[in-house]
Amino acid sequence: MSVNKVILLGNVGRDPDIRYFEANRAVANFTLATTERAHKTANDQIIPERTEWHNIVVRGGLVQVVEKYVHKGSKLYIEGKIRSRTYVDRENQSHFVTEILVDELELLSRREPRDNDSARSDNAYGSIGEPQSSYGNNDGTTLATDFNTPF
Repeated sequence: MSVNKVILLGNVGRDPDIRYFEANRAVANFTLATTERAHKTANDQIIPERTEWHNIVVRGGLVQVVEKYVHKGSKLYIEGKIRSRTYVDRENQSHFVTEILVDELELLSRREPRDNDSARSDNAYGSIGEPQSSYGNNDGTTLATDFNTPF
């Protein structure tokens, strides 16, 4: 038995790049930063803060949610799996890439549409303490939005 599962909590580093293909299929790509805080070990060694950057790939129905609500600086909770691949660019250079394929995504910051139209009545954030609706893909993956944390 083997397991390939990643859980990340971090901030989006750049606005998502959304690409649409035939038959209304789409993919969203963006970076997510996770940071380990600086700390001191038991023998007084200081370990500095460390930020890791992750390449995030979203497919299926979650792309529409990412397109509408995720932007640079958004705080996200992501569950997915690691995928590594190589590709050759236009200059015939080979590249190795590690990506996180998203299965579940939770918005942890205020969910205002990316066009910043905060006066819209369909603002997904709702009032503090009010459970939110869920979004999901046809493949069973979900966007969990049922949280009661005020931001």
